[in-house]
Amino acid sequence: MAKQIFINLAVKDLQKSTDFYTALGFINNPQFSDDAGKCMVWSDNIFVMLLTHDKFATFATKPIADTKSKLAGLFSLSLNSIDEVNNTMEKGLKAGGIEPNEIRDYGFMQQRTIEDFDGHTWEIFYMDISKFPTG
Repeated sequence: MAKQIFINLAVKDLQKSTDFYTALGFINNPQFSDDAGKCMVWSDNIFVMLLTHDKFATFATKPIADTKSKLAGLFSLSLNSIDEVNNTMEKGLKAGGIEPNEIRDYGFMQQRTIEDFDGHTWEIFYMDISKFPTG
């Protein structure tokens, strides 16, 4: 079996969150989804599990963080061009996401940030490794 990553996020409104992640380009896998959780697929090996607070609590060993006021993690998604980054961001913003700061350009990488309804923070970026500074 290939190595995979499943990021589990506690969300207050499962439908709004599902719509938001769909706008970013994730696809719902109904085989692993139900009324309390949605499996959102980014690629063959990367999945985001959107879980209601009740469902998330069944797996958690600590209280659920208030990610609207505190940062619990930064998640990053790479895309193939800056145009894809901008298009993805625009779709996410139209779906209700928040862009807390302006685009950052590091020369070899352009990065934008979007937060979902629960404050989970995603860095959407394009990197051209040929422009990475050497030495």
